[in-house]
Amino acid sequence: MDNYFCADNLYRVWDSVTVDFSFAAAKGTMTVIVGKSGSGKSTVLRLIAGLEESGKRNDGKECTVRLDGKTLTKTAPGKRGIGMVFQSHALFSHLTVTENVAYGLRSRGMGKKEAEAEAEKYIAEFALAGFGKRMPDTLSGGEAQRVSLARTLIVKPPLVLFDEPLSSLDAPLRKKLAYDIRKSQKREGFTGIFVTHDIAEAKAVADTVIVMENGKKKWEGAPEDFNESMLG
Repeated sequence: MDNYFCADNLYRVWDSVTVDFSFAAAKGTMTVIVGKSGSGKSTVLRLIAGLEESGKRNDGKECTVRLDGKTLTKTAPGKRGIGMVFQSHALFSHLTVTENVAYGLRSRGMGKKEAEAEAEKYIAEFALAGFGKRMPDTLSGGEAQRVSLARTLIVKPPLVLFDEPLSSLDAPLRKKLAYDIRKSQKREGFTGIFVTHDIAEAKAVADTVIVMENGKKKWEGAPEDFNESMLG
């Protein structure tokens, strides 16, 4: 495997679960971490993003997060070049859809007109053409999540973390947005790490599936070899 991304010795004691986890991913692939609630999936993402600090293992091995040859372990979260999509879309309520999607470009110094023109392109790619002037409180859950996805991807992060982004949606919409996420991942070419407890969702977006249980890696393989019995 071309280990474009590598996380070694992620370690965190969380409630009654000790997360002790390592994995790697090739460039432009989607790795899905599947596990029951409380297995430590979201903690893994937070450790990768730098939102939580890894604890110290008894054997002295240190946590290391690397992306495209660069070690990020000591890098501040905002400087890691990592995008995140959450279950809660967390849109800015006072900004329009276009302004929300353009926000990342504007914060990087792009002019308002240019940033919003680029945002309109992304909005259209996520089947939201004509939504640019809408406010977040007028959107459905699925529409808001597509805006969140567009806002994350417009700045072209090399690595995107998905923290159960579809879990609050109904089954038909989850299936549709899982397809949209996979399509955008192939189109944009980013490397993705996606956590979920939903088996169908995992199979829809994954190149590789990792089953997590009690903070540890239980199984890793191709999505076609993954089945419900592996979740215990």
